[in-house]
Amino acid sequence: MNSTVAPPELRKGDPERSPEQSVPPVEQDRRTIPLPSLRGLLAWAIVLAFVSGGVWSIIDLRINIASLADSWDNAVRFMRRTLPLDFPPWVEVARTTAYTLAIVLLATVLAVVLSTAVALLAARTTCRSPGVRGAARAFIVLMRALPELVLAIIFIRIFGFGAMAGVLALGLHSIGMVGKMYADAIEDQDDGPRRSLESAGATRLQQIFGATIPGVLPAMVATGLHRFDINLRASVILGFVGIGGIGADLSSALSTMNYSRGMALALVVLVLCIATELISGLLRMRLLGRSEPSRFGVLWAIDRARSKARGQDAQQGTIPPWDGARITRLSYLGLSVLAVVASLWYAEIDWQRFLAGFGRIPDVAQRFWPPSTGGHADVLLDALVTTFQIALAATLLGVLVALPVGILAARNVVRNKAVAQTFRTIIVVTRGIPELILAIVLVIISGLGAVAGTLALAIGATGLFSKLVADSIEETDVRVQEAVSTAGASHSQVLVAATLRQAAPSIASHLIYQLDVNFRSATLLGIVGAGGIGFYLLNATRVLQFEVVTFILLLVMAVVLALEGIAVLLRRIVR
Repeated sequence: MNSTVAPPELRKGDPERSPEQSVPPVEQDRRTIPLPSLRGLLAWAIVLAFVSGGVWSIIDLRINIASLADSWDNAVRFMRRTLPLDFPPWVEVARTTAYTLAIVLLATVLAVVLSTAVALLAARTTCRSPGVRGAARAFIVLMRALPELVLAIIFIRIFGFGAMAGVLALGLHSIGMVGKMYADAIEDQDDGPRRSLESAGATRLQQIFGATIPGVLPAMVATGLHRFDINLRASVILGFVGIGGIGADLSSALSTMNYSRGMALALVVLVLCIATELISGLLRMRLLGRSEPSRFGVLWAIDRARSKARGQDAQQGTIPPWDGARITRLSYLGLSVLAVVASLWYAEIDWQRFLAGFGRIPDVAQRFWPPSTGGHADVLLDALVTTFQIALAATLLGVLVALPVGILAARNVVRNKAVAQTFRTIIVVTRGIPELILAIVLVIISGLGAVAGTLALAIGATGLFSKLVADSIEETDVRVQEAVSTAGASHSQVLVAATLRQAAPSIASHLIYQLDVNFRSATLLGIVGAGGIGFYLLNATRVLQFEVVTFILLLVMAVVLALEGIAVLLRRIVR
């Protein structure tokens, strides 16, 4: 077959070149950045709205260096009035501390028991009815939206002053966190053991107690210990509405401007909170390993149980030996039961008055309903906006500090173990400081208003958010980091391109969670003059305007539920 070869000087498009002789152009390798997805744009829009709102709140609330510098003289005068500290007799400190610990322990046990039942109804693997699951999840969200302070006010009206009101307030509010963590843990675990029992003819209860509960028991105990720390810090604020304990003594000292006694009690609370945080952290690490993954290491616990079972095939069906581990577990169980019994005795709960209180529920309900603004709707709405601004500003300030702290506390990022452990210790100590104590000190120094509340919550957010950041980074896939490092990337490039990129979805979800926590805390800090709607909540309680309390509660719940909806949306986007 003859063909005519065109001379090289002829180019494509020349009239002498035939179609057969046309050479197609060589396609160039053009690497382009993929177009952002709608999910990505929405996630960035939420984060940008948060940052913009935080900056606006900081400016509007006048949180700046000048405001802090103006408070220097007040700080000097405060220190002169505070020092030397006036500690009460140590016998009295021990008595009030024991009373507070009794309330906190009973509340935590109540929360664990109720949360277990609610979680079984809320988890897909243990409840087949979508309606029941939805109702259980809604109840969990409702308990999280109800501040423990408001619950304490309600229960004081029903059951009177005493430990029972504090136990119920802290216990029911704790369901909002504990119930959610338990439900998520049950859904995350391997459902194979339960289905095996189901196929063998086991009843529903046998499946739950034979497979479901044992599989998540370490995570349940760890969550309960973590909630004990939170309830201890929250119990202090209940003293401002009449619940006994060290919080009531602190409230009495501050109301009489006895700052030397008040700060001495605040120091006792601080040491107590940090000590329990350290002890609880050690116990949680013994249960879940060195690091605490999200959802408290359920998958880790299951994998460990599986590997242990595979290595003990020869011992199937035998009674476990009385080794050190078994004796230790039974010792912990015995001490826990003894502590609960001692708390019931020391709290001096009047069971007759408790049972009689149920008959007062209709009368108390009439006092709280219907809700009313008391003729101050504009004032209350403005206070709600201020509360949200405090939460936004505190979250942004806390995040700016928490991000580097969390990165330096992650053991898979920092090669020097001493540095990582140092920042982990800083996180634990910061988390142990109650925001209420910080708010009281800052109110005295900087005066009444939102500045004190914002700074107190920012310090608290630094402790919590830095821990969440560190845990999220430690849960990333190290194989991705090793691949990037093998390609010649530097340590900082690996951090940005592999580590932070993997942890970004979790960190974004934690951001909304931190905002939710700060908003609920800002509501409570208002009772000590740290700005926001909490001030009006306490005043309405003092003048017995309980219908105004209900209106304020509905406002707070509306914001909390809105934040919950945004958090759910963001988790679905980044998942």
